[in-house]
Amino acid sequence: MASEEPANLQTEVVIIGAGPTGLTAAYELSRLGRQAVILEKGRRVGGIARTEDYKGYGVDIGGHRFYTKVPQVEQLWREVMGDDFLHRPRLSRIYYNKKFFYYPIRLFDALLKLGPLESARIGLSYLWRRIKPHPVEENFEQWVSNRFGQRLYEVFFKTYTEKVWGIPCTEIKAEWAAQRIKGLSLSAALKNALLPARQNQITSLINSFHYPRRGPGMLWERMGQKVQQAGHRLLLESEVVALRVRDGRVRQVISRNCTHTFAVTGEHFISSMPLGELVLKIEPPPPPDVIAAARQLSYRDFLTVALIVRRDDLFPDNWIYVHSPEVRVGRIQNFKNWSADMVPAAQPGTACIGLEYFCREGDELWQMDNADLIALARRELAALGLAAAGDVIDGVVFRQPKAYPVYSGEYQASLETIRRYLASLGNLQTAGRNGLHKYNNQDHSMLTAMLAVQNILGAQHDLWAINTDRSYYEEIRISKQDQ
Repeated sequence: MASEEPANLQTEVVIIGAGPTGLTAAYELSRLGRQAVILEKGRRVGGIARTEDYKGYGVDIGGHRFYTKVPQVEQLWREVMGDDFLHRPRLSRIYYNKKFFYYPIRLFDALLKLGPLESARIGLSYLWRRIKPHPVEENFEQWVSNRFGQRLYEVFFKTYTEKVWGIPCTEIKAEWAAQRIKGLSLSAALKNALLPARQNQITSLINSFHYPRRGPGMLWERMGQKVQQAGHRLLLESEVVALRVRDGRVRQVISRNCTHTFAVTGEHFISSMPLGELVLKIEPPPPPDVIAAARQLSYRDFLTVALIVRRDDLFPDNWIYVHSPEVRVGRIQNFKNWSADMVPAAQPGTACIGLEYFCREGDELWQMDNADLIALARRELAALGLAAAGDVIDGVVFRQPKAYPVYSGEYQASLETIRRYLASLGNLQTAGRNGLHKYNNQDHSMLTAMLAVQNILGAQHDLWAINTDRSYYEEIRISKQDQ
């Protein structure tokens, strides 16, 4: 899907971003016969859920299980993917203290590898927190230790979480843990280990999922083709540089591609671009407090070093969480274990391993030369005992800016200031992970897109309120009434 060379355009709906949010909105609009133009800054669709291709090897940016409690999302996945939507077993482990622990927890595996002394410390620490919990849960450490005990928090949560976010756990707001580890505690994990039939009740513990045959990008590439066939304009490598506002409504988006700048005029606007960036592109500028709030929002970035290895029996996991502070890598994916088609048939006996490094744009790791990053990843793969350095025959680096909205500082106050301002623009909706500054899953992003389209038809869904499992069920009920 190559970029077009558009003149100024006019349409009914302008969609900013061709990730899960933007493409879902476009797909829903195509069902209704509505016209849209989709503007995407990148060279391919999918956003953080895209699949990159390197010499025929698929590289999933971020790792994406397809699992949802939202029937509309499940239906859309199946409608677009058909027989290319595979059902896959989940296997993930935690690397800690030079040992691999199954996750979700397998009780006897954990007890054996931790040893009786450490297991006793974890048990006593958990009981102590049950008797004397933190009276308030303002940060990640307090939230997790209240549910798992201080010792298990230190063993299985602290190091990895601080790798991901680059700040102490005491600076991460508790609501991030409540959103990402919802329904899970030590007692729930142990019950799951003893009574596996419960596992589907807790999102964090699901042991199977669906996955497109050639990675998540296969879904979004196919959806991009479908929305174009329905008459939508999908413009890649088209960066939004301004949103022009007049009389309380967005009138135009100004976009720039590699050759020229053009305007897209519309009646309704849906944006999934990073919220902080969006506010700073509005013309005339919002009030100073809104500008200040936008600049307060921060993000975490990451890069994937994909190594081609001359072995295909490295480890059985879909992914491994690396909790060891001795290495910089945070998570490791074995793409062939997600789907055999992620490795080209012409390269039997090989595998593609993705090592994920969490960082910030502009820091030392982000700016490291690609060859040095590949060398680092090769050394760390060997240090973890997953492959010999000599087994690595090739490598490539993919950088992903603004992957994770950060829940730190006074971000909630900043969001509230921005929300109040955006509410004054009657035809602009922000949706999805970065559009709402919520570290959500792709099914949540898709749901917000579906509801944004319903709002264009006259519904009044509050997209900011769609977050928890309970919200999913409440909004599903509302959606069915509206249809």
